[in-house]
Amino acid sequence: MPLPLNQILKGDCVEILNSLPGRSVDLVFADPPYNLQLQKELHRPNMTRVDAVQDEWDQFDSFEAYDEFTRKWLTACKRVLKPTGAVWVIGSYHNIFRVGAIMQDLGYWILNDVIWVKTNPMPNFRGVRFTNAHETLIWASTGKGARYTFNHQAMKGLNEEKQMRSDWWLVSLATGAERLKDANGEKAHSTQKPEALLYRVILASSHPGDVVLDPFFGSGTTGAVAKRLHRNWIGIEREEKYIRAAQKRIEAIQPESFEPQTFDVRSKSKSAPRVEFSVLVESGFLQAGQILFFARDKSRFATIRPDSRLCTADGFEGSIHKAGSHYMDGAPCNGWEHWYLQENGELINLNEIRQRYRAVGD
Repeated sequence: MPLPLNQILKGDCVEILNSLPGRSVDLVFADPPYNLQLQKELHRPNMTRVDAVQDEWDQFDSFEAYDEFTRKWLTACKRVLKPTGAVWVIGSYHNIFRVGAIMQDLGYWILNDVIWVKTNPMPNFRGVRFTNAHETLIWASTGKGARYTFNHQAMKGLNEEKQMRSDWWLVSLATGAERLKDANGEKAHSTQKPEALLYRVILASSHPGDVVLDPFFGSGTTGAVAKRLHRNWIGIEREEKYIRAAQKRIEAIQPESFEPQTFDVRSKSKSAPRVEFSVLVESGFLQAGQILFFARDKSRFATIRPDSRLCTADGFEGSIHKAGSHYMDGAPCNGWEHWYLQENGELINLNEIRQRYRAVGD
């Protein structure tokens, strides 16, 4: 059965997920019901009613019922995810801890929790609790040790070339033209997420042409951002009014023409052909007996052995990575980035030597 790419599928998310081919999806973003447990209407100090989430789809009879529902859709998502795929789930204090525990029970491996800090949160009008100024996202792979996509350099690009932190300061509301309205000028969906949030998630965890699935499609933010970033998408939604709004929204998007070199944000080192350190020694780009310096520090050095291992000044032997880790008291080390060769009076990073080899191969 071919995947129904770039389509909204109407119906129950578990039933539809179970009808899709297994191991066929690269990324799942899920914005499930939060089970807010609202007991009564909430009013502002001026007695106007707060437009809170009162929808039937967010209401469950008990925590047990919510947990059963959560377990079913997470199990169905795990089946359709590729082994190298990942899932993002967003929630609030009402549900995210229950969701996280169930994810671990099902064998997902949590990679990060990300805090979406809202720059314009709704205040707590009754003044009996703290203002709810954040939501939590859980990012998980399909299991312990599973490979997954993370466009680390792209996230640095969005953060002034600094490593992206797990607290994301973004607007809390989809505003302006982004906010979908119904025929009466009211919000078309009570929990529409801003595109900026999905932009980070999709850019971080997928590549152009990948399949991004949203089992609670709602207003279609996932599909809209996926289309802009030249990813394929699949939406599952049971409410006809949301389907109509999302379809109209996505059809109106005309992304820029696709050029792989523009939209593929994988780091060049990861997308380039793999080159082992031993190949550089065997091919003469490096020589047995040459000295390498660790992190530009000439007091910490190692000698290249004929078998491509390094022998450090204090007698440790191992790969460029293990020898580097030795100098870092056991911390993980990428030897390509930390070892340097002295050449014509300058220290040259091993990555540069590797690039020379690749250039000759090209």
